[in-house]
Amino acid sequence: MALLDEIVDSIDHSREKRARLANMLVANPTLIPELLGICAMVDDDASCRAAWGLEYMCKTKIDEILPYLDQLLTIIPTVYKHPAVRPMAKIIEQLMIQYYQKKEARTQQALTKMHRSQITEICFDWMITDQKVAVQAYTMTSLYLLGTEFDWVHAALKTILENNYSKGSAAYKARSRMVLKKLRG
Repeated sequence: MALLDEIVDSIDHSREKRARLANMLVANPTLIPELLGICAMVDDDASCRAAWGLEYMCKTKIDEILPYLDQLLTIIPTVYKHPAVRPMAKIIEQLMIQYYQKKEARTQQALTKMHRSQITEICFDWMITDQKVAVQAYTMTSLYLLGTEFDWVHAALKTILENNYSKGSAAYKARSRMVLKKLRG
């Protein structure tokens, strides 16, 4: 644990440091629960750094998180600091792309209907709370994909996007337009 704590403490936004942690996790997946434990310390800045490393691991080898989905989806709703919420939203988006677009067998086997329902709830929470645009952009993609399975999601997402469009940033509006175009068919 001391080495993991040391690496997490040294992480910043640099690709090199995030990759170091990601490579360590891929080489020794038994460390993932410990890292998730650090992510769960939501009041500590180490939670944010751990989330950055976790996101980088998921970006390079998302299958490594699959055995820990229950733990991950218990932690995510408790995360509130933007530097930790953004990587969690990105991880969810990556999982949704693996499940719905790429139809990856391992992801489809691991991500149960209960998980997908939990993710839907988490995503809607992010869409209706004060989140930065990156979180909402990743979430729009996740909800759009979830809506291909859960009929009601597209209608609810469309309503939120239309209601928030006028007060959104330029980046929010751009992503909203893209998603609304898909929703309108």
